[in-house]
Amino acid sequence: MTDKIVVLSTCGSLDVAERIARGLVEKRLAACVNLIPAMRSIYRWKDAVEDEQEVLLVIKSSRELFGELRAEIEKLHSYELPEVVALPIVEGSEAYLLWLDRELAERPDQ
Repeated sequence: MTDKIVVLSTCGSLDVAERIARGLVEKRLAACVNLIPAMRSIYRWKDAVEDEQEVLLVIKSSRELFGELRAEIEKLHSYELPEVVALPIVEGSEAYLLWLDRELAERPDQ
């Protein structure tokens, strides 16, 4: 088991998704964010079933940074209740995991 995580979040527009992705990478809360546009979500919200086009963010980070990452997403997001869920990275390419370590270690506020 590694200390790395993949965080999933959805956005209602590409502009918001890009703003969040850039903000997370610039602050080194994420080493990489993939944006998957044109995703369709069906969910219940305030007693109604919604059917919306969304953009999925696939965010690579670490458990240690999750609290700050979650707070930054919530600050930048346009949704009242943004999805922010973390999945563990159990194993991975050693070279890729080392790259994640380097990208997340060089925080501008340190």
